[in-house]
Amino acid sequence: MVHDGAQVSAEIEGIVDIAAKPVVARRATAEGWLTLRPASIQAILDGAVKKGDVREASTIAALQAVKETPRLIPHCHPVPVASCTVRWVVDQHRLGCVVEVGAHYRTGIEMEALAGVAAGLLCAYDMVKSLEKDEDGQYPVARIDGLRVLSKLKGSS
Repeated sequence: MVHDGAQVSAEIEGIVDIAAKPVVARRATAEGWLTLRPASIQAILDGAVKKGDVREASTIAALQAVKETPRLIPHCHPVPVASCTVRWVVDQHRLGCVVEVGAHYRTGIEMEALAGVAAGLLCAYDMVKSLEKDEDGQYPVARIDGLRVLSKLKGSS
């Protein structure tokens, strides 16, 4: 293909055309985990983290990310989010984030749920990183993993 004298190897679709798809109820749930030292987990539970309430601040970060997903992920459509819940699961070594997003739209909302989990966990990591540093200033225990879509529903629910 030649365009104005320049060789073009391929066209890349910017945003998928969803105009002909019907508007239906959609729901997606995602999760992820932040592994921490037991002392950091206890500080979160005791409300003893210097930067504040980790779960409260991280919930706000998750909600913001859900709403801002099209700005973070270039090919995502702006979806009119109808609902979003953020749940935290705490065990001895991990802080888990579960985000469920609902909408009535033409395309899925898995990326919104995943973005919410990722931002929530990143916020939590930022808030406790001073507790996680070792004597060399490194973070040998802290890690985010397990980011995945737990469920995706399309249609009546």
